[in-house]
Amino acid sequence: MSELMEKTVFQRPKTIKEDYEYTFCPGCGHGIVLRLIAECLDEFDVQGDTIAVASVGCSICLEKYFDLDVVGSSHGRAPCVATGVKRARPNKIVFTYQGDGDAATIGMNETIHTALRGENITVICINNTNFGMTGGQASATSVLGQKTTTTPLGRDSKMFGYPVKIAEMVAQCDGAVYVERCAIYNPKSIIQTKRAIKHAFENQIKGLGYSFVEVVSACPTGWKKTPVQALKYIEEELIKTHKLGVFKDITK
Repeated sequence: MSELMEKTVFQRPKTIKEDYEYTFCPGCGHGIVLRLIAECLDEFDVQGDTIAVASVGCSICLEKYFDLDVVGSSHGRAPCVATGVKRARPNKIVFTYQGDGDAATIGMNETIHTALRGENITVICINNTNFGMTGGQASATSVLGQKTTTTPLGRDSKMFGYPVKIAEMVAQCDGAVYVERCAIYNPKSIIQTKRAIKHAFENQIKGLGYSFVEVVSACPTGWKKTPVQALKYIEEELIKTHKLGVFKDITK
């Protein structure tokens, strides 16, 4: 009888703590994206040279998951903090991990001006179209008709305006070198999201400049949907407004 050869095909990335506490709601997309980030940092072998900047929101507790140096920031100010960290430690890999409430609503000004300055950092924006941590209020990216705790009848353009399309806005900034919007709702989309995140980190490692990756992600609790319904909502509704694709890439 021939001996069976053992081969490890899947394991926890070393950048994720062994004793991490998973505090996200069932079906939340944050856990998937955090793993993708960890896999990319492992593949580049830059764990010891990376500093994460956590925003206020569901992303606030990065130190619970990542075995990295993590800096906290005030709501919406993660890009400003990341700018200071990168300028003080230019040889470090610096990235922000923000929600749409942080990056596209309260911190839109900081997001745009950091891109205009062309800071050599990586910004990852998880867009679940609501303030998931504080009760499911509408954010700037909430789509028309979306029901939230502050738009119980659905977002109406005459009352609340139109959704912010943050990736398209960032792409107009001369300092941005790479901007892409992805989503996570099936295996293919997850693979593409990892490619985008990896490319964004690679740009920073090469010193090419500011990269922005937006990920449309599920928030079953805020949306009052089951995890399966939330994935369908992304595929069938959200990406009609927040269209997927590369909006800018001058790194190739």
